[in-house]
Amino acid sequence: MRTHQGWPCPAVVMDIWPRMVVGRPMPDRMGAGLADDALKTAIARRRPGKGRVHHGDHGGRYASLLPGGTVRDAGVEPSMGPISSPWGNAAMESLMGPIKAECVHAGTFEAREQASLEIFGYIEAFCNRVGIHSAPGNLSPAELEARHREGAALNAA
Repeated sequence: MRTHQGWPCPAVVMDIWPRMVVGRPMPDRMGAGLADDALKTAIARRRPGKGRVHHGDHGGRYASLLPGGTVRDAGVEPSMGPISSPWGNAAMESLMGPIKAECVHAGTFEAREQASLEIFGYIEAFCNRVGIHSAPGNLSPAELEARHREGAALNAA
């Protein structure tokens, strides 16, 4: 997604169980702060417990000390797959493909803020709420979590 102010730099963190995007900052430049902001947002939204795993890729902004410290401070175990493995990041790639097709390559915006709002809206309104995924039973992330909450409430009663 081009803007007249340059390219926005999205970083996305996905909760893999429901396939929900839980962190997605979009500053004007790449760097370790980008990945760290995405992780901090995801941790604040999901409050992962000890023993959870954050799987990232080998990009410098993801493998740096800053996001690594954020992950460890939250009690989350860092993980990375083999270099150049097509399987290590497959879930994220299946998310980013439609985002790039529907938003990023869809046109040019005046400002980065407009582009960021377009991507935010697509992720929150479509990907997280109505977009279905085959892995969790052809349900949207929101529907999967709602069914899980309903089941947990029934089991608690």
